[in-house]
Amino acid sequence: MPEIKSIVRESVVSAAPSTSLTDIAQLMEDESVGSVVIATEERPQGIVTDRDIALAAAARGDDPETATAADVMSEDVVTVDADSGIFEVLRAMTDANVRRIPATDADGELAGIVTFDDFVVLLGRELKLLGDVVEAEIPPYEHS
Repeated sequence: MPEIKSIVRESVVSAAPSTSLTDIAQLMEDESVGSVVIATEERPQGIVTDRDIALAAAARGDDPETATAADVMSEDVVTVDADSGIFEVLRAMTDANVRRIPATDADGELAGIVTFDDFVVLLGRELKLLGDVVEAEIPPYEHS
């Protein structure tokens, strides 16, 4: 079974639980990401998404200068082993109803992140390759 190593992003944007939502939002903008893994000593503790920040600030009226990542992060973060197979990761994402999942090494430290978008890109590449194989095996279309 293919492993996620082929698509895992090893450069993970992370921050401490005490980081303000303003700083998390700035980090997201600077790094062009929609989520930040919240970690303590390189161990994932949760995830904050752009949606979490919007809901905290707009829906609940939290002050983004004083509210922290710990206040809004998804707790009990689901992780996968960096050596996991693609289908295993997809099952974990489905079971947890998440679009992003941190990958950890054998010591439980943050090793990367895989997102739903990464799987969409992978699927697109695989479908292109399959299309190329099929196209090579069929006679050319004749147009009149």
